[in-house]
Amino acid sequence: MAAPVADLVAHARQHALGDLPRRSARRFPDKPAIVDGPTSLTFAELDAAVDRAAAALAAAGLAKGDRLALLSHNCWQFAVLDFATARVGVVLVPVNFMLGAGEIGYILEHSGAAAFVVEDALVGTAQAALDGLAAPPAVRAVVRLAGREVPDGWVDAQTWFDDDGTPPDVPQVHVADDDPVRLMYTSGTESRPKGAVLTSRALMWQYVSCALDGDYRADDVDLHTLPLYHCAQLDVFLGPDVWIGATSVILPGPDPAAVLAAIEEHRVNRFFAPPTVWIGLLRSEAFDGADLSSLEKGYYGASPMPVEVLKEMRERLPDVRLWNFYGQTEMAPLATCLPPEEQLSHAGSAGVAALNVETRIVDDDDRDVPAGTVGEIVHRSPHATLGYWNDEEKTAEAFRGGWFHSGDLGYVDDEGRLYVVDRKKDMIKTGGENVASREVEEAIYAMPGVAEVAVFGVSHPRWVEAVVAVVVPKPGHTLEPDDVVAHARGVLAGYKTPKRVVMVESLPKNPSGKILKRQLRDEHADLAAGD
Repeated sequence: MAAPVADLVAHARQHALGDLPRRSARRFPDKPAIVDGPTSLTFAELDAAVDRAAAALAAAGLAKGDRLALLSHNCWQFAVLDFATARVGVVLVPVNFMLGAGEIGYILEHSGAAAFVVEDALVGTAQAALDGLAAPPAVRAVVRLAGREVPDGWVDAQTWFDDDGTPPDVPQVHVADDDPVRLMYTSGTESRPKGAVLTSRALMWQYVSCALDGDYRADDVDLHTLPLYHCAQLDVFLGPDVWIGATSVILPGPDPAAVLAAIEEHRVNRFFAPPTVWIGLLRSEAFDGADLSSLEKGYYGASPMPVEVLKEMRERLPDVRLWNFYGQTEMAPLATCLPPEEQLSHAGSAGVAALNVETRIVDDDDRDVPAGTVGEIVHRSPHATLGYWNDEEKTAEAFRGGWFHSGDLGYVDDEGRLYVVDRKKDMIKTGGENVASREVEEAIYAMPGVAEVAVFGVSHPRWVEAVVAVVVPKPGHTLEPDDVVAHARGVLAGYKTPKRVVMVESLPKNPSGKILKRQLRDEHADLAAGD
């Protein structure tokens, strides 16, 4: 029986995440798509691997709408599974490899994962996460990055990717614009993370914004060092690269020496990293000797770039154009952009709304506030998540009034450029006044000898909260807490000046380069208790 005309038209018009490798393979079949150590896949080879993996997933019993959790460091197999799951309508659930067994178990249970794919070095943690689950994933596979043996009860995922000479039987699955293809668990400020549901429509419109606002081109060579489980690396860079036909070089992590060597070896011209990683590159002993002449475009996000570091980058990387990309997981994730020509003239700004985004600043009653007034940052865009997995209440709260509420505080200047002040949870309330940790950090970064700083609030018996600064000195510099307090007092109001300064050798960070202020708050919770 012939398919209904409406179905035929829908298939012909499909533009889903899983279609992208095939379309790029037809335009650039022999061009390198993915480079991961000794493994290099052309776009034709990437598309073929996606087909084989998609067929293997279907043969294992996975169907459209099922969830596949992926726990792995960066590798070419991660990229293949990203598109293979989407090709057959399976929802990919990337999992943070830094999580403990209990946290992973929660994600597996909450998402209802039918499959679990794990890097071999992480199988022990994965197995502990499975213990005690009422309905553990039926399909379990191991990506053998370290060449370890596959344990009983698991299959070797390499068999999904290998070409055995048999044409893969890939089911023809129609994936509509708003069918879920990704479930991204937020790092979150709450006791449990929320699962943001992303669709092909959200991702594709976000890819368009990234490519046009960020000047992506098919002849780019892009270096990926931040975790692919995070939406920034996966969907602001890797996904758009496959879509436009750029080459992606994958490293397991952002080690400064490895990053500098990869830029030189592969003639990388485009690179994204959070400020902490850029700072690490500038401080690396290998920086001055590295050939970075190919690097043309740099991007930062995840947290604001200190103004003093921006100035240093302009001096030491004068030919690199910089962009600030700001957003949230729920925005797939790009929301606003500050272009290269405004980096110093509007230093500290997150720019203006991306191409396919509208952004406002509102008060607690969702009314627009005047320029210069701090309020919550809200967005409207096809980038936005479909909602939170199995949580209608939190979805309704986040989308009240028909706008996505980011939970970030900010203001716009008279020209409409956005300045992110803080997360609501990071605003310090001391003596009845609000203090933005970002403002205090910027003041301390301007002090000679400061490499990194994190500012946060701890409980105080009189002021409710006290401002605390944890400072990492630059190599070869000696700083005393009293010196930092004196410097801050000279440029900040008294209530914004840190009550306590702690000197440390390094700051705790997650694999995405974000400073873990929650951990710092816990470590120093009693610092001001005796005041």
